[in-house]
Amino acid sequence: MIQKHTLSIGGLAQAAGVNVETIRYYQRVGMLAQPAKPLQGARKYGPRDIKQIRFIKRAQALGFTLSEVAELLALGNASSCRETQVLAESKLESISSRIQDLVKMQDTLQQLVARCNAIDKSTNCPIIDALVGDE
Repeated sequence: MIQKHTLSIGGLAQAAGVNVETIRYYQRVGMLAQPAKPLQGARKYGPRDIKQIRFIKRAQALGFTLSEVAELLALGNASSCRETQVLAESKLESISSRIQDLVKMQDTLQQLVARCNAIDKSTNCPIIDALVGDE
């Protein structure tokens, strides 16, 4: 187990599975506190910092933007499950809408690829024609 505030920024990055620049960015945008720098030596980080970074990365993996992650972090501190649920429901609706759009794109591309397979190779490519707008 990592002892309290013994990690350098490089050690924190390795423990959290991110790079140093990611940590610095999170600090610049206020998502991760920057510990005070001692008169001699480097800033030190601890388990809480690892947990915070992992929270951010997990939320991003679920599709939350950094702005939304910042909201979640603030809500977590306030222990407001209902507000967190509302934010998650909104994200779920957004993802569902995006999936519908992706399915439409997939269907269109499948149709165009099927047309390519069905045409005489001396005619224009149906995909190019569709993109140009000649259909």
